Amino acid sequence: MTDEKKIGKKTFQGKVVSTKAEKTIVVLVETQRQDKTYKKIVKRRKKFMAHLPAEMSCAEGDVVTIEECRPISKRKTFILKSVDRKLEAIK
Repeated sequence: MTDEKKIGKKTFQGKVVSTKAEKTIVVLVETQRQDKTYKKIVKRRKKFMAHLPAEMSCAEGDVVTIEECRPISKRKTFILKSVDRKLEAIK
């Protein structure tokens, strides 16, 4: 018998910062980690490009969840999993 490790896909929650490209969104993910030397909490930001499926839609400012997938293009290795919170329009 061989024991195979089940490798989970990475998922991130972030804010949509751009929807200019067709079928692509840019998601800003903020994480916090402790500095090894000074023990201070440091915020880190990273932008991920994610594929936007045809049946889903989102706008700038929405909070979304993205999931790792096979490489779709040179910089797109994530796909939109769900739209968690829509941005309310200012009236």
